[in-house]
Amino acid sequence: MSSPPGGKASPSLPVGAAAMAADPPPPTGARSFPEPGVHRSGVLSRVRLSAVGRIPGQRGARVARVAPSLVRRLRPLRRPAVSSAVVAMALAGSGVLILHLVQRQTGTAGLLVGLGLALLPLPFVLGSLAWLNQTARVPIRHTLFCLAWGACAATTVAIMANGWASDFLIAHRGARGETWGSEFATPLIEEVAKGSALLMLLLPLRRRHRCEPDRPCGRLRRLLWHRHGDPERPLAFRPAPGGRRRARSRPRTLAAGAVLGGVTASGFAFTENALYLGRAFTADRQARLDAIGLGRTPSLRDFDGTVHTFVLRALLSPFAHPLFTALTGIGLAVTLTTGRRWAARLGAPAGLLLAMGLHGVWNAAAGLGTDGFLLVYGLVMVPCFAALVCFAVWAQTRRTRQPTGPG
Repeated sequence: MSSPPGGKASPSLPVGAAAMAADPPPPTGARSFPEPGVHRSGVLSRVRLSAVGRIPGQRGARVARVAPSLVRRLRPLRRPAVSSAVVAMALAGSGVLILHLVQRQTGTAGLLVGLGLALLPLPFVLGSLAWLNQTARVPIRHTLFCLAWGACAATTVAIMANGWASDFLIAHRGARGETWGSEFATPLIEEVAKGSALLMLLLPLRRRHRCEPDRPCGRLRRLLWHRHGDPERPLAFRPAPGGRRRARSRPRTLAAGAVLGGVTASGFAFTENALYLGRAFTADRQARLDAIGLGRTPSLRDFDGTVHTFVLRALLSPFAHPLFTALTGIGLAVTLTTGRRWAARLGAPAGLLLAMGLHGVWNAAAGLGTDGFLLVYGLVMVPCFAALVCFAVWAQTRRTRQPTGPG
């Protein structure tokens, strides 16, 4: 064998090393072509690309072999029909469970009366949200999901978690623990249970933009976690292909957050009203039977507790829960649509904290007597509801002013 020009013989190289030396790595910044049969999209792309170049004896190779099998098993769940069927079955199961839990506390007659009375204010609340939905244009399947989530899943979680939290606080704090449970624990549990549906529906908006040509990175991640000077962070948001405008403008997304939050809370308020009205009816009926046993003459005033509960929950505050959760939806929509980093970081937490704070004030007002309740109702609830109405009118006005565009 001939020696190189320097006069020194080159050591023998293995076959793999010689192949790597013959094929130098691409320059920095250039993209190499993927291996044949490797897809660039989805979870399988990351698994298969990570498996390329691994030594068979390493631990990561076994992980790479196990991960595709798990992905293949979970792939049917990504189909819309299958996922919708699974969600419908889960919501139906939670609906049966919540009916059983309410029936245990109210009885069969109380459950039927409570459901009938709680159904009366529901069309008016949903009709108002349908008017706002002219701006949001939320699909009907999303509104049905939110309504079922609030009426079944969120109430099931709230009843069970509220009972556990109340028992824990009363056992450790006594009478003060009951107050803490109604003013702090209950708003936290209920608003988180309702807001989780909004998170599932609004979070896919983060996929509208990409940070890298080959790796999707949504606006939420880019605003919250990318630092200044990060090479992965682009200088500006990329425009839509072909110069098209974004599919959802900011007023529409804000209105969508309010609509989804309001619909979820409407379902939650329906089940909660059925529970409280059923309890009141059962108590009034038992008191009436006791009065008849004592020889008193029955009258309609025997059901004053049911009438009082209906006036308080169905006539004076039908929009209370929708108002609370609408704040959570608006805050989450601000986080997902704003171009300002501080607003993206504070939008969702601020909306959730406002919802919990307003909910806690509303619960605390119930223990202040009639005068205290009316004072809180006039100074807090009415202005907040008026602000929500002004927001709905503003969103509707922006919709009529904006030209019709794609999406």
